[in-house]
Parts: sequence; structure tokens; C-alpha cells
Amino acid sequence: MFQEFDVTTRPEQGPARLQALRAKLADAGVDGFLVPRADAHQGEYVAPRDDRLAWLTGFTGSAGFCVVLNEIAGVFVDGRYRTQVKGQVANCFTPVDWPDVLPGPWILENLSSGKIGFDPWLYTVGQIEALQNAVSGSDVSFVPMSNVIDAIWEDQPEPPMAPVKAHPTAIAGEAHADKRTRLAAELTAKGETAAVITLPDSIAWLLNIRGADIPRNPLAHGFGILNADATVDLFMAAEKLGAVGAHLGASVRVHAPSEFVPHLASRDGTIRLDKASAPLAVQAAVAQSDATISYGQDPCVMPKACKNDAEVAGMVEAHLRDGAAVSNFLSWFERQDKTALTEIDVVRKLEECRRATNALLDISFDTIAGTGPHGAIMHYRVTEETNRALQNGDVMVLDGGGQYADGTTDITRTLPISDVDNEIKIAFTRVLQGMIAVSRMRFPKGVAGCHIEAIGRLPLWSAGQDFDHGLGHGVGAYLCVHEGPQRLARISDTPLEPGMILSNEPGYYRPGAFGIRLENLIVVEEAPALPGGDDHREMLQFRTLTYAPIAREMIVVEMLSAEDRAWLNAYHATCRQLLSQRLAPDDNLWLDAATAAL
Repeated sequence: MFQEFDVTTRPEQGPARLQALRAKLADAGVDGFLVPRADAHQGEYVAPRDDRLAWLTGFTGSAGFCVVLNEIAGVFVDGRYRTQVKGQVANCFTPVDWPDVLPGPWILENLSSGKIGFDPWLYTVGQIEALQNAVSGSDVSFVPMSNVIDAIWEDQPEPPMAPVKAHPTAIAGEAHADKRTRLAAELTAKGETAAVITLPDSIAWLLNIRGADIPRNPLAHGFGILNADATVDLFMAAEKLGAVGAHLGASVRVHAPSEFVPHLASRDGTIRLDKASAPLAVQAAVAQSDATISYGQDPCVMPKACKNDAEVAGMVEAHLRDGAAVSNFLSWFERQDKTALTEIDVVRKLEECRRATNALLDISFDTIAGTGPHGAIMHYRVTEETNRALQNGDVMVLDGGGQYADGTTDITRTLPISDVDNEIKIAFTRVLQGMIAVSRMRFPKGVAGCHIEAIGRLPLWSAGQDFDHGLGHGVGAYLCVHEGPQRLARISDTPLEPGMILSNEPGYYRPGAFGIRLENLIVVEEAPALPGGDDHREMLQFRTLTYAPIAREMIVVEMLSAEDRAWLNAYHATCRQLLSQRLAPDDNLWLDAATAAL
């Protein structure tokens, strides 16, 4: 199996590690240290070697950070993890609700004066600027230093060295030479001689390569410099690249990672750095050179987000394959004595169904199978110790996805173990109404995720309810299951453009009781003109990519509007049409019943 169920951290490990860290800080003459969940490449996902936040605190969520001071150590987590963190960290750590509470003001409340150290490879230019601005005028300062976590982590894993493979042009939709030429022309037009690229998914997309340095994400660690002549200097261990030398060609010059900083320090011209992803150490290296720094977005970010026709076609096929696998699971699940199953049984069976496609390369993240109160832990990961038996009256949040050569999937369904309370069905129906409302949207070009997100929350808001995660995240094409900059979130001001793929996943969570989430992936596309519409106004819409039945027995039908019901019936009819040819006869009998019109 790809997924494992071992316990990777324990709260009781935290106090001794925190004590050892504070001793090192005292020796270094600093009064605090910042511990992010980040690596030198500044992607969202980290290899085991770089998971310093989990090692120190026990918190294993995908976002957060710790500010260690002499008298307090705050673990900052967002709404997705506020239940999870309480069970993972010892009482020597203080959970802090972020971004409700920002690190700058929190530090000033707990430290009147002193120096706080940080690893300049693990913080971006923008992050440090924001922290410095937040404490401006105080006697608190931030100082770059070597990473003291690494100095006390005795069994720290080795750096990952997985081999790199070429990503076929037929699936990528564009040869990497053409990508390099297109983006280099943009640099030239802005008077820039090069752009530094640190994000692993940007390098993977630009060069049409995939790796396996990060669990669940087909990425390779490395740094890149795209030059205005369309060449690339790639700083990556040569032993990873043995199989792709011919694919990269002479225009991609390979250097050892240790040469990255000296190379930056020897540059001239105008070098673009992205404040959102370039580590402060990169800026310091360029500052030593004769080059001028130009701040701008990583040139790969937007082209990667806006999938081309081949990438969208691949994602469509991947989702049909995955939807059939999920339907196989759902058909099997319906026939089981559910109370004889555990959460781990469910995870194993779903992965088995995906593996049966003979196309699964990995799961896209550890499958979430949370029943009863575990369903309220938004990113719950089942272990041998937390494994819970399914119980009558409970619902299960089942959230998983696959990595296929032609696409990345992510789907959530909430399933009843038996008949459930009407209160849960009402909440489920409100979540469904929100997902349908977003799926049906048409909107003008220029609209961003922050403008759309409220639509998916409105049915819950109307009942005095809400959820503490974004409505949707971007998704890569056989890349990361979380991709920016596109998001359906209050903080996302990036206008949506055709080819962007996002999740549409409203939810509702009652801590200690139950959770509900429904998720389909959608792609932005141009909307056809409507009679009476503005001729001059470009309109966009969402097209659904994910097809698998939604639990009809959970729906309070009288709550649905005529438009809601029409959408759901059409969706289920499409599920039947697209998936039936991929399913066995017994599964088709289940599919017919599961997709019957309301």
C-alpha cells in the first residue's frame, strides 16, 4: 500500500526536544526561534527530512509554524487544524489561532525585547518583511542563523534522492523547449535577464519532469534559473537525472546543488525574484553579485495554473478512471456489514479499487476516512492507535485522490453508516446546496476566488453555521493536489482564468460529534453567450470534472430548489452515462439505484 498507518509523532516527545532547543538558543545568544513547516524550496509539501515542525511539536498538519520563546512556544494553526493540534502537542506548547492572531503582535505580547533567530532558507523575502514591519519600532529583531533544529535532531532523515523521469509532451501539451522560449520572451520584454525558480512544481512543470522526493507529490528537489535566452541552469543532484539527460537537452545545464549560491553571487544583469517563494538566503546571495534584483511573480506560476487543452483532457480521463474506482468502492461498501469495518479497512479498500485501474502511480494525499467525531477533524489521518470501528448512526467523511500520469484527483463523499439523525441530513443538504450553487455559476472575467467563496457558504450562513477552511484550492495536472495561486477563499484575489482547476468543497463540522464534506473538482472555461446578455462582457463558468454518486439517502429533498434538484439529477445521469461502461454488471446495478432521479 501507499498509505501507512503508523504513529509518526507523539506529544510526550515534545518537552525534551523543546528544552534541548532552548538550550541551543541560549548558547547562541538569541531569545527565540521560528520553526516553519517549510523547506528551502518553499513549496507546501516537505520531505521527512524537512518536517522540523512535526519533529519538534508533534503537530503533523500541512500548514502552521511555531514561535519558540524562552517562556512560551506558540504553535500557530489555521481553522483546519484547531481540533487536531490539541491532540498532537504537549502542554509545553500553546496552540494559537492563526491568522486570527498574527505572529508579530503575538511576539510583542510575549517578548519586550530580544533577538529571534530564523533559518534564512526556510523563510521567504515577503515573510520576513512582514515580520519586521510588524515589530517595527520595538526592541525585538529577527536575525538569520543556522538551523538549530538540525543541530539537535539526531536521527534526521537523509535528503531524498529519488530518480527523475520525463513527463510526456503528449500529456503536458507543450514541449519544455517551447515553454522555456515563451517564458523567456516575457523576461526579455520586462528587461530581465533571468528568473530564479525555487518551487519544485514550477521546475517540474517548466522542464516536463516528475520526481518522487516528496511523499504523494511527483516532485524533485532542486533550484532553477530561467535565462532570457531560454536556457535553464538546473541545480539538482546529477544522480537523480541519469534517465532524463536526453530529454532535458543541451539548453538545460545541470549543476550540483552546492553551486547554486556561488552561481547566484556571480550573476549580473537584472534577476527576477518572487517575494512569495524565494528564500531570504537567495536574495542575500544575489545581493552579493553585480545583478539588480527585480521582484515579480515566479514566471511558471500562472502558465502552470492555466492548463492547456491536453492537460485538461488528461484530467478529464483521470477523473473518469478515478470516478469508476470510487464507484467500485461505493458499490462494495453498500454490500458490507458496515459495523464490521474500521477506518483502516475503508482506506485499504479504496486504495485497492484505485490500484485495480492499473494506472495508479500514488495516492495524491493520505486518504481521510473519519467516522463519528473523527469526521470533525478536517485533515484526519487514521493510525493503528486511532482506528475506529464504524458505528450505526455515524457518518463518515471519505476524502482521497490519486496520482495518475495524466492527472491528479481529489474527491470527498460523506457516507451514512446507517440511517442518521435528521439534524445531520439537514446539514448535509445545506453543504450539498452550497456545492451545487458554485457548480452552476457563471461569472464575469476578472472575478477572483474571494468573490465566489461566499456562494458556497450561503446555505450554511443562513442557518447560522459555517466551516473553517477555504471553499476550494487549486489542483495541479499530475502535480500537487494543492496548487496556487487559484483558490476559492476570502484571501484569494487572483482572477480566475480558463484552464484553472479548483476543488469545490463546502463542509460542516461539529467537534466531538460528526463532520460533513462534499468535494468535486471543477475547471474554469469560457461560458457561451446567453440571449439578452451583454455582448461586450466575457463570461466564464465551471465545468465539473469529478463524477461519482452523492449519497441520496442523506438528502432532505424538500430543502432543494427546483434548480438544485435539476442539477443533481443531471449530474447523476451523467455519472451513469460516463461510468457505466467502466463498471462490472453488479456495480452497474448499484450505480442505477445510486443515481436514480430524485
